[in-house]
Amino acid sequence: MKKLTAIVALGAILLALLPAPAQAHGAAGAALALGAFAVFSVLFLPFALLNAAVAAPAPVVYTPPTPVYATPSPVYYTPQYSTPPASVPSPINRVVVYPHGRYLLYGDGVTAAYRWVWVPNPPPPGSAPVR
Repeated sequence: MKKLTAIVALGAILLALLPAPAQAHGAAGAALALGAFAVFSVLFLPFALLNAAVAAPAPVVYTPPTPVYATPSPVYYTPQYSTPPASVPSPINRVVVYPHGRYLLYGDGVTAAYRWVWVPNPPPPGSAPVR
């Protein structure tokens, strides 16, 4: 029963959506419609005139012709390479001298690690033997 109700409702909706046939009611109906258009079209005349007066004509644009010339061919240069100057290592004080000895710095810090070595001074000579 529910299916039948749904089908009938769908059919009614589809019939309601169908366009109605156009009826001009004979020649008199067409004449009345044309007369009504002629009477009420006067109401749109001020808007049409205002639109024509307000709309400016399109400006005239003159574009000069593009110049004709040949583009020069590209020039390629071989890059000039030069070796950078050899970097001179900053002078490092490798010996620190004290009254009782000295420190010596070994290694370059890149291939061999820095290493400080303490070298004591030899003891001062004793006094000459007494004769």
